[in-house]
Amino acid sequence: MSYCQKLGPNNKDMVIFATKEDHQIPSKVKLPEIKPQPGLVLENGDINWSCPCLGGLATGPCGVEFRNAFTCFHSAEGEEQSKECYSLFKTMQNCMEKYPNLYHKNLGGDRDELSSTNTLSVTDSEVETPKGVDKKDNIVKK
Repeated sequence: MSYCQKLGPNNKDMVIFATKEDHQIPSKVKLPEIKPQPGLVLENGDINWSCPCLGGLATGPCGVEFRNAFTCFHSAEGEEQSKECYSLFKTMQNCMEKYPNLYHKNLGGDRDELSSTNTLSVTDSEVETPKGVDKKDNIVKK
């Protein structure tokens, strides 16, 4: 004979004890269809700002700057992207440098060690060129 027992704090957990006979008959439980979770870009092409893949960057103290830069890279093409998006990225970078405890992960070293491992705290001459962008003239190659 199967039975249920509530356990845990405030009896919030339910444990079902089933017999061998209970497992021999097919289950009558109908599970709902699993809907695929949206990723970074929604079906309509919009950016999913609540995507966990963004790690909270869209909602932090530099969230507006991040969203502006990310939107630019997502929607702009060609020369527009390389010029306008770079300035928006630089604005975001400058904002993030104001919050080193939030945007620089503590790797167990001092600020100089963090600067050498984090692209958010480098100078203009050290900024890594994004994939697909010609470093010489900052034009996106297709």
